[in-house]
Amino acid sequence: MVYVSRLEHFNAAHKLFNPNWSMSKNKEVFGPCANTNWHGHNYELIVTVKGKPDPDTGFVIDLKKLSTLIRKNIIEKVDHKNLNMDVPFMEGKLASTENLVMEFWNILAPLIAGISKAQLHSLKLYETPRNFVEYFGE
Repeated sequence: MVYVSRLEHFNAAHKLFNPNWSMSKNKEVFGPCANTNWHGHNYELIVTVKGKPDPDTGFVIDLKKLSTLIRKNIIEKVDHKNLNMDVPFMEGKLASTENLVMEFWNILAPLIAGISKAQLHSLKLYETPRNFVEYFGE
C-alpha cells in the first residue's frame, strides 16, 4: 500500500459559539475564539489517499486531478469565507476544526473514489502551525 498526500491552503474566518449557552459560558469555554466580530485562520489541508500504483502510470492517483478536485469542491467553497455564515455544509454546526474536517471527508471520499482506484486515507487540517486535527473517516 502506498500513501500519497496533497497539501492545499485556504483562509477563513469563524467564531466558536454555542447559541444554547450564555455569553459568559461561551467566553469561559471558547475564550477569544468566541469573539463577536469573528477571527481568522490560515488553514492547511493535507489530503492523503492510499492504494497500489497503476501499472501503466506508476501513480496511486493523478495528483493534478486530486488537486483540482480538492480546490473545486473544498477550497473554492471555504477560502476567504466566514465558516459560520457563508458555507452551506457548515450550516447549523459549530465551526470547529473537528466538525470542518469531518464535513470535508463527507465531500471528498466519494469524489476521490470516482476519479481513482485509490481511497481516502486521512485528512489533516491545520488551524494554526501548532493546532491541527486528523481524521480517518471513523
